[in-house]
Amino acid sequence: MSIARKVLGNTVVQIAGRLFMAFLSIFIVKLITNYLGVEGYGRYAAIYEFLAFFGIAADLGLFTIGVREMAKEDSQEKREYVLANIITLRMILCTVVMAIAIVSAYFIPQYNDLHLGIAIASIAVFLSIIQSALASLLQLNLKMQYAALAQVAGKVVALSYMIYVAFYGFANNVGDGFYHLIFAGVVGNVVLVFVTYLAARKYGRIRFGTDFKYIRSVFVRCLPYGLALVLNMIYFRIGSIMLLLMQGPTEVGLYSVPMRILEILSLVPVFFMNSVLPVLTRHIKEASSRVKDILKYSFDFLFMAAVPMVVGTFVLAYSLIFVISSEEFLSRIDEGFYGSDIVMKILMIAMMISFINNLFIYSIIATNHQNKLLWINGSCAILNVCLNLFLIPQFGARGAAITAVLTEMLLFVLAFSVARRYLKFTFSFGTVWKVSLAGTLMGLSVWALRDISYSYIQNMNVLLLIPLGGVVYSGMLLLTKGIPKELLALIRKSS
Repeated sequence: MSIARKVLGNTVVQIAGRLFMAFLSIFIVKLITNYLGVEGYGRYAAIYEFLAFFGIAADLGLFTIGVREMAKEDSQEKREYVLANIITLRMILCTVVMAIAIVSAYFIPQYNDLHLGIAIASIAVFLSIIQSALASLLQLNLKMQYAALAQVAGKVVALSYMIYVAFYGFANNVGDGFYHLIFAGVVGNVVLVFVTYLAARKYGRIRFGTDFKYIRSVFVRCLPYGLALVLNMIYFRIGSIMLLLMQGPTEVGLYSVPMRILEILSLVPVFFMNSVLPVLTRHIKEASSRVKDILKYSFDFLFMAAVPMVVGTFVLAYSLIFVISSEEFLSRIDEGFYGSDIVMKILMIAMMISFINNLFIYSIIATNHQNKLLWINGSCAILNVCLNLFLIPQFGARGAAITAVLTEMLLFVLAFSVARRYLKFTFSFGTVWKVSLAGTLMGLSVWALRDISYSYIQNMNVLLLIPLGGVVYSGMLLLTKGIPKELLALIRKSS
């Protein structure tokens, strides 16, 4: 099998695994929100949002660094040496950082009743990071289908345990059930690590390394990249932490449900740009005139993908939140209660800007100026914290969502300003108006049928309206020739 086909197969399997994982994640959100309610889900989400910062610090980008370092070596023995020492580094970092996370929670009053949950969840995070060290060996050999299988197996086991907790073991004891839901993540990640280990050991010896001089050098090289990841995590997730500190778990719950959806949708530009990046990088290196076309058609695709998501969400946000959570999360405007559906509408604007931002970020990486992302992400993190301090006390979860929009706008300005120093961007306004027209007609069609379909199947009408909207949107793009033939050729070539 050719390297190109291996790379393509490796990518397709990862995408398929992620999509199935996304489906399971939505099912888990529905299960947990119905079992715990708004405040309980807020406490649950707050634990994992808190640990996410420490998890990024413990990870330090070592998956990418590990694959790169092993790829440099020309013998199996040297690759195993690199892997062994990186496993040791990960174990040390995970142990230290997770211990710091558990201890630091005792100094935050809002986490007083969540200490046990943080301790349990830290084990799940620890196992997840260790698994990524093993998965780097699979990535090196283009065998990520086994890592995807391990992730699905772990998620299925975790979900099975959660179903047992919610419907059988602790159906009438939510207090104890709360901690068992967290422990389900530990059980699932034990399976994740075990399955990954069984697969990875076929491609190399797995052991601990003791060359601490080499371990130190890898750690130093990882610091800049790791810091950039931490800064990115701050402006992406700090809203949930600040909501807990300033407003309480209820607002965290209202904010976290739409954030779970955004985390799934945000995979679309990442998968696309990961496919485009090798093509873009090669043409930049060759100073090819095709660079301008690649950037243009990439923008077209990202804009086409974002518009129906935003328009559809604005029309169907209320029903979508009902389907993936419960009535407690829905707005009751007459009572002055703004729920997850309002938050979701605001966050979708941020997501649309984020889609386009991916183009500029990957362009910066393609030109080998990724060090610029440090100050870009740092600036966005500072703005995000400052705006949250001002907006959250007044608007709660809506304030955090508005902050996300304004942060993405700043990222747009900064990333575009840096990217255009090295690349020339030209956009097709003809495509923009055709896509906007298709999105508008799709939105009007769905809106016109929303109330009629609700009278028959209530909020489950989204299961009918979403595919209908997709048909209208796709039909209008085809009718107006809104999808350039060159864009389709680029997608095929980048694959």
